[in-house]
Amino acid sequence: MSPIAKTVLVVDDDEGMRDTLTAILRRSYRVLTAPTGEEGLAVIKREEVDLVLLDVRLPGISGLDLLTIVRENYSLIEVIMVSAVSEVEVAVAAMKQGAYHYITKEFEYDGLRSLVGNALERQELSRQVITLNAQVAEQGTREFVLGPSRPMREIVDLAQKVARLPATVLIQGESGTGKELLARLLHRESGGSNAPFIAVNLAAVPKDLVESTLFGHERGAFTGAHRQQLGKFELAAGGTLFLDEIADLGLDLQAKLLRAIQEGEIERVGGTKPIKTEFRLVVATNVDLDQAVQAGRFRDDLYYRINVIPFRMPPLRERAEDIPELVRLFLARYNVRFRKNVQEISDAALQVLMEQQWPGNVRELENLVERLVAVIDKTRLTEEDLPFEYHLANLTRRPEGRSELLQAACETFERNFILRALESAEWNVSATARYLGVPLSTLKHKMGRLEIRELAKRLRRA
Repeated sequence: MSPIAKTVLVVDDDEGMRDTLTAILRRSYRVLTAPTGEEGLAVIKREEVDLVLLDVRLPGISGLDLLTIVRENYSLIEVIMVSAVSEVEVAVAAMKQGAYHYITKEFEYDGLRSLVGNALERQELSRQVITLNAQVAEQGTREFVLGPSRPMREIVDLAQKVARLPATVLIQGESGTGKELLARLLHRESGGSNAPFIAVNLAAVPKDLVESTLFGHERGAFTGAHRQQLGKFELAAGGTLFLDEIADLGLDLQAKLLRAIQEGEIERVGGTKPIKTEFRLVVATNVDLDQAVQAGRFRDDLYYRINVIPFRMPPLRERAEDIPELVRLFLARYNVRFRKNVQEISDAALQVLMEQQWPGNVRELENLVERLVAVIDKTRLTEEDLPFEYHLANLTRRPEGRSELLQAACETFERNFILRALESAEWNVSATARYLGVPLSTLKHKMGRLEIRELAKRLRRA
């Protein structure tokens, strides 16, 4: 057996099935077995398990319950559910809870080996993504994130097709959607990774300095111009010039930009001779340029000239399925920055995030993850760690479920409050009751209702 063989755990109360599955898989994998869900969970806690073949019907913890625990706490472990009979409802429930596949015990041996191999291949790809994302974060670079959503895949596919073309690109989208990241992807895919990538946020440049910033100036061109300065057009020669917030450019400079694009040459402020320029131009805006043209705030001839290859960056609320991958990327990035070890986020917390509207888009999500990693001191983010306003946002959008959501929010607050009081009292329940000014029986009842009694016992023993 290879020293780096993957580990497969078989959890089944039928000894004959455990033996059969072990015989099928042991030539390729390290196989462990467990007759109950409880024993299977114990194996997962002490061993590095890669995949679980999990019987649906088990004594004690059921297969579906164990699947939920694995998905909540060990997100990289793949799970294949196994049942004696084909039950459509159970299969659907298992797939919704994150199982890789669902099979009956009348499987073909070769088919099972292939299924296990495919599941482990997907798991290895997930591990590689996490590793690469961590390396990206460690290097301090900001890479374009390809999520599983169809809109993002279509954008990346188009970007790869047109990256080597010299045509001007227009990227439109709300603030924080990643327009500059797409521009950097186009630059990288163009084969000019060693050429300059010059980015200018036109909204951040003072109005009286925009022309000089873009086109450069000669010495003495205006008060304070003590030396010649090259503009961004010249600095981007042979590479990519990215002009963000193009709609903020005044009409006079729009005319000068149009000429620079059409003629392939510029003049510095105070200069008298044209200077040839050659670069890839990518522009971006969070403004609807069609409306800006109709309102007379943007030149129609410039609009047609820059709208050669258009991209629309979808807001995060339209690609919520990308949120898990984005969160894991940001966790890796800020683990490195803050020297933390927040390894994962619960499915419940991800669900809250996926239901948000995200007016600040990916930038807002990144800021939230940065804040959470900075303040928590554990390895796993849960729903309780999310700021209250994110729960409140869901509450206001779903009036039909307000009572349930409000109850959940109250229970979350009460649970955290009691846990902090217990910690202050060194996990002594009687002392905590006195501290809170409630009868001991009341506190014990609340601890049972909020499912923290066993947790308090374990922490007290620790």
